[in-house]
Amino acid sequence: MPTQLELVMNLMIRIFHQYSCKEGDRFKLDKGELKMLLQRELAIFLSCAKKTPQLVDTIMQDLDANKDNEVDFNEFVVMVAALTVAL
Repeated sequence: MPTQLELVMNLMIRIFHQYSCKEGDRFKLDKGELKMLLQRELAIFLSCAKKTPQLVDTIMQDLDANKDNEVDFNEFVVMVAALTVAL
């Protein structure tokens, strides 16, 4: 039987792919997919953030380590870890 942490890790993978498979490369989030994920999955955590039209652009730039205008799973995990630490 999987541990709680293993269940959470599996859920993170499933949630990432739920959004990444909507357009283009199914292993990366484009800006639209990232915006949808943030709005639906992290609404409460991000409600404290300053609401600006550029919020998704700023998050995308911060996460997109390799500057390909997409967020891969490794970059996504960095965001989740950073938000977790910020709690």
